[in-house]
Amino acid sequence: MSHVKSREVILAIKFTPELQTALDNLRDAWRRDPASVPRGLSCSESKEGAFVLVAAQSVFVTMPGACVIKGIGAIELIGEEPDFHDAASSKTLVLKDTPEGWKFAVKFVPPIVRERNTK
Repeated sequence: MSHVKSREVILAIKFTPELQTALDNLRDAWRRDPASVPRGLSCSESKEGAFVLVAAQSVFVTMPGACVIKGIGAIELIGEEPDFHDAASSKTLVLKDTPEGWKFAVKFVPPIVRERNTK
């Protein structure tokens, strides 16, 4: 039996000047001293040279209409809420600075549903 490994959901966000400042400050700090990035956040660059920030489940909270990342701030979601199952695990947020603008995605592992002895 095969299981889906992980899913990625791209979400539309309202990008505020405060969020831009926080991300720019984090990017500058990461370039100067990679050890200065708070625990639970990881920074890197893609092959195309885009800045990528990944937030582990331990440093963010999702609530209706927003995600709050510790040390960064709130990210307001536009449109529909992401559809996470309560049992979904390994949630991570991914923010990527692309030439078209910032992309925001959530990666997660959906719950494994086993149907045993359904008689």
